[in-house]
Amino acid sequence: EAKIKLPTGYYTTYGGAFENLNKAKARLMIAVPISLLLIFVLLFFAFKSVKQGLLIYTAIPLSAIGGIFFLALRGMPFSISAGIGFIALFGVAVLNGIVLISEFNRLRKEEHTTDLRRIVLMGTKVRLRPVLMTAFVASLGFLPMALSNGAGAEVQRPLATVVIGGLMIATFLTLFVLPILYIVFEKGFTMTKKT
Repeated sequence: EAKIKLPTGYYTTYGGAFENLNKAKARLMIAVPISLLLIFVLLFFAFKSVKQGLLIYTAIPLSAIGGIFFLALRGMPFSISAGIGFIALFGVAVLNGIVLISEFNRLRKEEHTTDLRRIVLMGTKVRLRPVLMTAFVASLGFLPMALSNGAGAEVQRPLATVVIGGLMIATFLTLFVLPILYIVFEKGFTMTKKT
């Protein structure tokens, strides 16, 4: 702006792909929060508990870690298709959380026990295969998109990279972090004063 002097009535604008990117970003700024809110509402209605809804909701940041890491690993910038990939990733990651937490609740009801450690170990052992199958099916389905080089690959690769990377990390963290959080949430938070 300092170096280019335009005649009166002329101005510069960014159009084309840059303009479309900004419009799509504005739409994503609305779509992502709405989808996250809808996920939480559905979790609340499914479990009838804000506490367990928030517990399953922890799968979302866990999956985002993997998506961001794999985008950086492949040297890809955040794009609109990557944003769509994050929305799909959040849905599958939450599904894995639902599978685990619903099994913990079922075992707790049927076993009539208060030993949360035993419930978590049994539930994780029983639901290991369904959680892994959910993650691997989605990841393997997106693998051709992640490796594509043909027409439209610049749109497909970021989306697939986010979903595959996010699910790999989220599945691992869900199987280890979510059971620990379940124990902490169910025991409650107590502050002990040291003397």
